[in-house]
Amino acid sequence: MANLKEIRNRIASVSSTMQITSAMKMVSAAKLKKAQDAIIAMRPYAQKLTELLQNLSETLDGDTGGEFTAKREVRNVLVVAVTSNRGLAGAFNSNVIKEVRRLTENEFAGKKVDVITIGKKGNDILKKTHHIVANNNGVFDDLTFENVTTIADDLMQLFREGKYDQIVLVYNQFKNAATQLIVTEQYLPLVPATSNATASVDYIFEPGKEEIVLALIPKMLRTQLYKAVRDSFASEHGARMTAMHKATDNATALRNQLKLTYNKARQAAITNEILEIVGGAEALKG
Repeated sequence: MANLKEIRNRIASVSSTMQITSAMKMVSAAKLKKAQDAIIAMRPYAQKLTELLQNLSETLDGDTGGEFTAKREVRNVLVVAVTSNRGLAGAFNSNVIKEVRRLTENEFAGKKVDVITIGKKGNDILKKTHHIVANNNGVFDDLTFENVTTIADDLMQLFREGKYDQIVLVYNQFKNAATQLIVTEQYLPLVPATSNATASVDYIFEPGKEEIVLALIPKMLRTQLYKAVRDSFASEHGARMTAMHKATDNATALRNQLKLTYNKARQAAITNEILEIVGGAEALKG
């Protein structure tokens, strides 16, 4: 059995760790509320924009949408991996990294796959096995639509120039504080609209449908990337809050177990001392 000093040191260490994890949990909970409100408010707008674009595209003939809808033989693939700048968030980052590796080894096997990372953790791991084209760590320091738009414009330019035949987003989609879903989403070329069974209404468009579609496509692509980063940002705080909650519970249980062990050891030491005193007294009487 460990001596009393070692057990006391371990109790102090665990208590200190528990205070840290508890503080991190509260910080993530506070940040999660704001991030959750932002992504929940944005989703209806993004979905309506996509729906509007798809409804317009269904009524058009030909390849309206031009360079962003052009399907080419897939030889060069760009994967955009959205992780975080900080750890201690459970499996949040590792799930994205595993999905990128799965895509590289299975779906895109035999093709040239490059990676753009958004977040420091993904870059630190993936650069060991993949070719990183660019790393955007600073976007989380000031998460605004304008900063994400810069990345979206770069992706559109890379596809427009023909450097990549397909661009895919991999990120955590926020469901609730305890659940994050890994999403693999085709970014470019645009996914064709599914046929809608509902009867379409014949609107009069001003300007023409083609002009509206060509104006909406870049806006939708920027919004789609911003929604993915926002989803990942909310998921990060949810995952960290859950992980720190579990860590605090584990630290509490360990501290209680150590206190029980300490009390047992202390009681055993006291008992031994009493036995020694009694034995000495009996020896003096004899």
